[in-house]
Amino acid sequence: MRQGRSGPLHRDAGKTYEANAMAEAALKFEPSAETASPLLAVDNIEVVYNDVILVLRGLSLKVPKGQIVALLGSNGAGKSTTLKAISGLLRTEDGEITRGDVTFLGERINGIEPDKIVRRGIFQVMEGRRIIADMTCLENLRLGAFTRRDNEVKSDIERVYEYFPRLKERTGLAGYLSGGEQQMLAIGRAVMARPKLILMDEPSMGLSPLLVKEVFAIIKKLNEDLGVTILLVEQNARVALSVADYGYIMEQGKIVLDGTADMLRSNEDVKEFYLGQGGGEERKSFKNLKSFKRRKRWL
Repeated sequence: MRQGRSGPLHRDAGKTYEANAMAEAALKFEPSAETASPLLAVDNIEVVYNDVILVLRGLSLKVPKGQIVALLGSNGAGKSTTLKAISGLLRTEDGEITRGDVTFLGERINGIEPDKIVRRGIFQVMEGRRIIADMTCLENLRLGAFTRRDNEVKSDIERVYEYFPRLKERTGLAGYLSGGEQQMLAIGRAVMARPKLILMDEPSMGLSPLLVKEVFAIIKKLNEDLGVTILLVEQNARVALSVADYGYIMEQGKIVLDGTADMLRSNEDVKEFYLGQGGGEERKSFKNLKSFKRRKRWL
């Protein structure tokens, strides 16, 4: 007796087709070795301050070796807290990771002292630069190499001067440097540690547009010349995405959007909320746009 369209033969054929399609899709999305083993992985972490204030709410991100990854978001989104969770500086502000893991080179670094994290190859350039004002430029650079035990510190100082020739001309106390020069010194001090990963927190803060362009050009050059991986926290989304390979956008302690720099630059929501390009004629006026609508659009 002939089976209809919904008979056993048709159902078996459908199952076979579905299985083949799923297998093909799995092959297409199989992670590469680099994606499977990133230099840094933050896995579903929660951060609480003073045992009360929940700042990060299940945040996850990956930083592949040799890339610049941008972490973007508005004030209070949790960007700086994310960097401090990685570098071990949460304890200085009564914060702690209460859930999730941070792994570097495949090893869990939760709870490790900050100086030991530096020795493993992570160096954070703090927001506001945090140079030692009553020390000279040279002394600040030597301080960056404090954890090293080799004989190449002098040659590395000369290399820093090649990237930042202005610092070689400044022989006085670092506190008398301009804002741009202090930022250059902070980055140079990080380079002196020979890190595998540099965490940069708002390097454009307080700088003129011309200096911002110069500093970010040097950041890109450091990445290309030295192969150092960079996790960049920045509110200036336009300049951050101009040098980044990949980007994450945070809202209220969560990652709400991620993708390559090109993908984020072309995303209409990113254009509207972070690049100031608007979303078309119907969105030229922001009068009736409530802040909660932005968050709803990410979901």
